[in-house]
Amino acid sequence: MSAAVDAAGVVDALPPWRQRIGFIAAVFGMFMAILDIQIVASSLNEIQAGVSASSEEISWVQTSYLIAEIVMIPLSGMLTRILSTRVAFVISSAGFTLASLGCALATSIEQLIVLRAIQGFMGGAMIPITYAVSFSIFPRRMMGGVQAVIGMVVTLAPSIGPTVGGYITEFASWHWLFLANIIPGILVTWAAWNFLDIDKGDASMVRRLDVLGLTLMAVFLGTLEFVLEEGPGDDWFDSSLILGMALLCLFAAIGFFVRTLRNDHPIVDLHAFANRNFALGAIQAFIIGIALYGLVYLMPLFFGYVRGFSSLQIGQVMFVTGVAMFFTAPVAGRLSGLMDLRLMMFIGFLLVGIGSMINANLTAESGFDQFFWPQIVRGIGLILCIIPASRIALGTLPREEVGNASGLFNVMRNLGGALGLALMDTLRDLREDYHWNQLIPALGQGREVVTERLGGYQAMLTGHVSDPSQSAVVMLSQTVAREAQVMAFNDIFLWLGLLYLICAPLVLLVRRIEA
Repeated sequence: MSAAVDAAGVVDALPPWRQRIGFIAAVFGMFMAILDIQIVASSLNEIQAGVSASSEEISWVQTSYLIAEIVMIPLSGMLTRILSTRVAFVISSAGFTLASLGCALATSIEQLIVLRAIQGFMGGAMIPITYAVSFSIFPRRMMGGVQAVIGMVVTLAPSIGPTVGGYITEFASWHWLFLANIIPGILVTWAAWNFLDIDKGDASMVRRLDVLGLTLMAVFLGTLEFVLEEGPGDDWFDSSLILGMALLCLFAAIGFFVRTLRNDHPIVDLHAFANRNFALGAIQAFIIGIALYGLVYLMPLFFGYVRGFSSLQIGQVMFVTGVAMFFTAPVAGRLSGLMDLRLMMFIGFLLVGIGSMINANLTAESGFDQFFWPQIVRGIGLILCIIPASRIALGTLPREEVGNASGLFNVMRNLGGALGLALMDTLRDLREDYHWNQLIPALGQGREVVTERLGGYQAMLTGHVSDPSQSAVVMLSQTVAREAQVMAFNDIFLWLGLLYLICAPLVLLVRRIEA
């Protein structure tokens, strides 16, 4: 039985309890899928040792998941139309759970990479399906609370991923990063099968399946994610592999867009972008993704490289963001039903920008205290952004278009995160070199502060090394390198903050949505 709709096809009554339970199961499934993107981030060293991987290979534990997930997300709309929402979600959840078990049992890096790709591909459908379900079964008057729940999951899961992963690895082993999915995955699969029966599939659509369009889309998105993930570490187009993948991505993109726009039954319907609010909401999701995934990446990088924190210590610091989001989400959901969504998002962008810029004055000694309030400001801001973004993008679309559009919306957010990570890595390298080159000329041997620092190092090392003076110079160069790193991080936090302040007025172009 489906939710009651009026003559215009708009849901006007609460869904039955069975569907509400099914929706809760879908939210839990989405949480697992998003959490598993970052849950391995703080435990890569332990996984690397466990499967005897090289430093180059271990990064693929995350990259393979992201590539597979971003290919699946836009396919979710087609799958729900062919199989029905219930069957598509159950297959996704069951596949994700089985792949998680496989990851825990993997004995080599090759096995783990393949199983992580399967995990990302199967789990990727749960994210847009959950969005689509929320707009399909709940009336508009409840969207504030419903989207608050989804917004909390979308922002909280990547934020606490490193924290959860750090604790699990510290007190158990890296295998439990994946084994922890098994029981929740079984429960979510069972609940979805029994309570998420909201529509019927149309198997006849398989005959109209655009296989060429599907292939072009998979190559386009897969190679794009690969280039963005691996480009910074391989000096971008100095690598023949990155150059080749970029060209393949370009040709596949051209083919995909031409094929999709000319086909009567495209694999993904891009006409949703003709809706002004959806197009602007998707752009805003892209911008949100830069901070949502970028900050979760940037902060552990600072604490790991500059402060030498363990994965558990990093998780403890970053937990502040998750707490701020958790307690803000219900308030933000209530506010979204009382105030103009454009104003709400405008305030959110400002808070993310301000929270980022507060961290643009870090030192080599910065720790929990220096990140506490900025994380709270950014956490509140992200919740105030992501709740109205989904309503702006999907809230004015016809019910039958929400499934397809939900996939596009989530792809835009993930692409924003991928591009943000790539730019941050590249900018960090460039600015670190720049600041190094600026600091080195200032280290003249005649300067009193330099002489005192060298003398202190030399006195500390005397009796411990064969050549204290040479070792003192090495320690000084390490200090300079660390300061250059800190200044590079400050640049990125500053520019990220400016990006959000500059993009805030974009919300003024959105048409008002009634609460």
